[in-house]
Amino acid sequence: MIGVIASEAAEMDVYRPRHPVDLRQTTRPLGYGAADPTFRLTADGFWRGVLTPDGPATLRVQAGAGADRGAFRIESWGPGAQWARSSAPDLLGARDDWSHLDLSRNPKLAEIRRRNAGLFLTRTGLVFPALVGAVLAQKTTGRQARDSWRYLLVRHGTAAPGPAAPAGLLVPPGAEQWARIPSWGWHRAGVQPSQSRTAVAAALRATSLERLAMLDPSDEKLSSGLRSVPGVGAWTVAETTQLSHGDPDAVSVGDYHLSRDVGWALVGRPVDDDGMLELLEPWRGDRQRVIRLIYAGGLRRPRRAPRLTIQDHRGN
Repeated sequence: MIGVIASEAAEMDVYRPRHPVDLRQTTRPLGYGAADPTFRLTADGFWRGVLTPDGPATLRVQAGAGADRGAFRIESWGPGAQWARSSAPDLLGARDDWSHLDLSRNPKLAEIRRRNAGLFLTRTGLVFPALVGAVLAQKTTGRQARDSWRYLLVRHGTAAPGPAAPAGLLVPPGAEQWARIPSWGWHRAGVQPSQSRTAVAAALRATSLERLAMLDPSDEKLSSGLRSVPGVGAWTVAETTQLSHGDPDAVSVGDYHLSRDVGWALVGRPVDDDGMLELLEPWRGDRQRVIRLIYAGGLRRPRRAPRLTIQDHRGN
């Protein structure tokens, strides 16, 4: 339930979710690493710079205290302020319903859910930005993807609007700006040519891609619409819909670590993608929720192998 409060500093809402929400766990996927210039976690909430369909906006969400404990104060600035405020409940998992998830066959997962009852799947409602982030993470390390995102945002993003926005908070570029980044700009960001071609192709189709936000995550038209962009496959689709739609069943098949981590958590040994899908099959429809529980419970396999070498494609 949302109640509206007038504010001279910004228009403000108060959101009171039906169930307690763990803000940090739920919203962590909104940021591409701790140094993401578009997202900043604070002790009591977060700031977000976002390019909405109505224009750039700064969004601030704060957890209530005292009598308002369990509620969230939502403020926003900029041309897209109203859109950003109305999206905040979805960022906090308002559409995510875990009530039907049956974990009785796995007491370990059931206990993790009990201890993490405030974990929900976030949903941005924005397809193109989520797709760009996923494309930058194709066939590279998480660290390289985060570094590339930050490099490009610092050079092509814009300052988040409003007098209260923290210094350095940025709004991502629009599709036109992404499409105009020159080849040497992608190169200096450490982005491979195949990735930049896919990102530019997505930017040229951004309008039609954003229409996919209205589809249910289970609608095949969502997957086929994303796959219509050259260079987008199953892994990229899953990574995109997890963020844009809060897809409860998305599984990133082809991920370097995921199948091994799922196998370790569920049967005590690493498995391949086929083995992972077999293990997750009993939870079809909720497989992303199960994956989030695995990581929330710290059940990933021990990292004994050396880290992948990050390839630097930027030159001097």
